[in-house]
Amino acid sequence: MGNRGMEELIPLVNKLQDAFSSIGQACNLDLPQIAVVGGQSAGKSSVLENFVGRDFLPRGSGIVTRRPLVLQLISATAEWAEFLHCKGKKFTDFDEVRQEIEGETDRVTGANKGISPIPINLRVYSPHVLNLTLIDLPGITKVPVGDQPVDIEQQIRDMILQFITKESCLILAVTPANTDLANSDALKLAKDVDPQGLRTIGVITKLDLMDEGTDARDILENKLLPLRRGYIGVVNRSQKDIDGRKDIKAALDAERKFFLSHASYRHMAEKMGTPRLQRVLNEQLTNHIRDTLPAFRSKLQSQLLALDKEAEEYRGYRPDDPSRKTKQLLQMVQQFSVDFEKRIEGSGDQVDTVELSGGAKINRIFHERFPFELVKMECDEKEMRREISYAIKNIHGIRTGLFTPDMAFEAIVKKQVIKLKGPCVKCVDMVIQELINTVRQCSNKLECFPMLREETERIVTSHIRDRESRAKDQVLLLIDIQLSYINTNHEDFIGFANAQQRSSQTNKSQSSAGNQVIRKGWLTINNISIMKGGAKEYWFVLTAESLSWFKDDEEKEKKYMLPLDNLKVRDVEKSFMSSKHIFCIFNTESRNVYKDNRTLELACDSQDDVDSWKSSLLRAGVYPEKVMAVESETTTATENFSMDPQLERKVETIRNLVDSYMAIVNKCIRDLMPKTIMHLMINNVKDFINAELLAQLYSAGDQNALMDESQEQAQRRDEVLRTHQALTEALAIIGDISTSTITVPMPPPVDNSWVGGPGSRRSPPSSPTAPRRMSSGQRPAPRGAPPPPNRPGPLGPFNNIADSPQAPSRPNRAPPSIPSRRPPPSPTRQAPP
Repeated sequence: MGNRGMEELIPLVNKLQDAFSSIGQACNLDLPQIAVVGGQSAGKSSVLENFVGRDFLPRGSGIVTRRPLVLQLISATAEWAEFLHCKGKKFTDFDEVRQEIEGETDRVTGANKGISPIPINLRVYSPHVLNLTLIDLPGITKVPVGDQPVDIEQQIRDMILQFITKESCLILAVTPANTDLANSDALKLAKDVDPQGLRTIGVITKLDLMDEGTDARDILENKLLPLRRGYIGVVNRSQKDIDGRKDIKAALDAERKFFLSHASYRHMAEKMGTPRLQRVLNEQLTNHIRDTLPAFRSKLQSQLLALDKEAEEYRGYRPDDPSRKTKQLLQMVQQFSVDFEKRIEGSGDQVDTVELSGGAKINRIFHERFPFELVKMECDEKEMRREISYAIKNIHGIRTGLFTPDMAFEAIVKKQVIKLKGPCVKCVDMVIQELINTVRQCSNKLECFPMLREETERIVTSHIRDRESRAKDQVLLLIDIQLSYINTNHEDFIGFANAQQRSSQTNKSQSSAGNQVIRKGWLTINNISIMKGGAKEYWFVLTAESLSWFKDDEEKEKKYMLPLDNLKVRDVEKSFMSSKHIFCIFNTESRNVYKDNRTLELACDSQDDVDSWKSSLLRAGVYPEKVMAVESETTTATENFSMDPQLERKVETIRNLVDSYMAIVNKCIRDLMPKTIMHLMINNVKDFINAELLAQLYSAGDQNALMDESQEQAQRRDEVLRTHQALTEALAIIGDISTSTITVPMPPPVDNSWVGGPGSRRSPPSSPTAPRRMSSGQRPAPRGAPPPPNRPGPLGPFNNIADSPQAPSRPNRAPPSIPSRRPPPSPTRQAPP
């Protein structure tokens, strides 16, 4: 082998593959290897059997290789085979090897021609092989066979890509000579993942089956359809030879005789054939391992470092130890308590950057959602005035009153205060739901112990539900307290004498607040027609008088300004095609809101954003649409209702008094609700978890049963320990290897754009009138083609990786760089006399 001192590299990778295959991680690590890729009946199996010198692979119709076969060839004095799944059992009869491959394939995939990415590891020891590791992948197929799924082609392609996309994998692209090479599925896949051709080696099979008068000389000389690593031609046994059990040694002799006797291949016979392919692959794999070993070592070290802490915790772990269970129960409950408090009170570590949760969401309920619910319950102005007028008339009865009755004020105020019960109870419900969600999030760390997690959630949730009734009772008590006494001597209450004056001042203050900015943010206008560009996102600015939107948040290019007069808000049902949440603004007088649109549909990313914008619009005086069951009757009664000037003044006075007093009540409720909920629920739940949860768990039943770990946790622990051990062994194996070597330089680039894939710019050199298979007398001399073999070609003294300078008959020197594509100058000729 050309790499002295590196003979142990391929056995090293074999050991690594065994170490990681035993824990099911062979496909997840970038081990240096050679993947054999080709279509069905391309001759992949015959090439591998020629390497081994034995018939050992399954044969038949359809997909023969249905699981990746990791074939490890090891040079030894005796001949036998062994499987990783049958460790210790030696197979000396290779018919039994074939039967074991078929049986192990059917065990995983079934007998219905299905496929699986789980590899079979086969190691063959023989004096007739060089150290080599190859992966035989399923042949590329187009049509399902038997019970195969209709997407079998895509499944096989995905499995092949799982291996060949790794930079550490060399690609052996096998193509039969009696098909058009430019349409090779193997080369197409290789080009997709290796566009520079750094990892692809071409193999041409079935050279003896080409039509008479044609050959593949230009391809094998790397002239017609060049690859950077070139091609090697092989001649396998025919189906007749296989059926007749022709000896592989005799087949190799026949292959040698074919190349020596064929006029087109005679001059390159030493560079062709199965033995030459085996030596080249041995050299290339060895050097590839040497090149990728440092990066592979670094990756193993980083993975080992990531597992060190967890493996140390699991080492010496005894699941049934009672003292360990007691200690771990205390730790788990303490951790649960800490996590719950951090989520409620806030913490700098493990901050959720995706959505609000815990204390932040409860804060939003207190200061956005609850005020929004309070404002939303405000009644229609006309309806309020009608109720006040009826109250005044009913209090006066048959008499005509001279003064404004204070009993009408109390009746209207109490009716408005009673309406506060709904928003207050809803606020409690929202906080309870968020507390329960927080408990579930905190219990995720207990998932290793399912019974402990279930019992913890049950105990804490039951306590929250118990506190729910007390909190609601206290909240309703707050409303009843407000109803019990109407305090008209409150310092913020305007009183009867100042009612009219305060009304005019309020109107002035509202007009002066027109430029006050209430909210800014991004919204999507959803109802722009497709002809005008479809839905677009704009930067919106909401003030007390208008809603404006700009092209971006620099607010330089204003697109539109919408006055808020006569506008209302309503919800829009979310479309199943859209992920956004939508609400719309409309004019109560049925006028167009925006250009030709009667409504302006605005979309947000979440329902919380919608609620927040609706709350801001309420502050600006844009109220939600009210759906009334008796809308027509109410409208008729309102339209028929009329007031004399004296009654109108009384109604206006009481209306101002009600507004003033309800502002006091709302302010009080908005202040007391968060305090009540914090005291009766949130702080109480925190104290319960800190002081009583552990005692409740102990009294719930068998503590040992609570600490029984889940099956997934046991598997995780075993996997971590086995992975840690495999990584440690792998680093120890790599540390024992000396990496001093004689390298084979990478061949210079060639124009391989004829292969379909990324970056293709031109068609194959051959034309429809000049097929690839041509006789030696018909070969054209393409532009830039190398001269005859006795002169240096464009790749230096060799035109193929098989003709590398590492061969004993060649000097050990790197190839020169590629010259220009102009033909080499002709030798000087003497002029005729």
